[in-house]
Amino acid sequence: VLVNGRAYEGIVHLINRGKGWMAINQINLERYVASVVGAEMPSHWNAEALKAQAIAARSYGLVHMIRPADPDWNLGDTTRWQVYAGRASSTDSTVRATDATRGLVLSFEGGLVESLYASTQAISDEAHGHLGASMSQHGAQQLAQRGLRFNEILGRYYAGASLARIRSDGE
Repeated sequence: VLVNGRAYEGIVHLINRGKGWMAINQINLERYVASVVGAEMPSHWNAEALKAQAIAARSYGLVHMIRPADPDWNLGDTTRWQVYAGRASSTDSTVRATDATRGLVLSFEGGLVESLYASTQAISDEAHGHLGASMSQHGAQQLAQRGLRFNEILGRYYAGASLARIRSDGE
């Protein structure tokens, strides 16, 4: 489905609540994550950085499925939430990173972590410093280039959090 020239998978709902038409894309979580990874990070970056981003994006997305931003939708598609660009930002490398981490989320004391992140450590500190942990995407790339695996990268940014596997669709 094309909306404003951009291709989307899944179901697109059109709603009008008196402020004009809004398109809402209903999509499988893993396809959503693959698009977010490619919209949030260059898809040619190190696979371990992309995997760390996939887990952070999945965790953040699930938090907002439980606590939606609006009665009609869970998340916006801009940097205020997570950038989501439909099929345009889903690439082979972002799909591989998403598949390799399928179902993995960040957990702290049995709950989901709203895994905040930003482009650089300076932006992360400014935007999220008062909230606690936040991943620097450029920092994740640098750590991956030094040979750290995705779980080690996440451990550097989300101290005390652990990886947990969610189950869905009867798995």
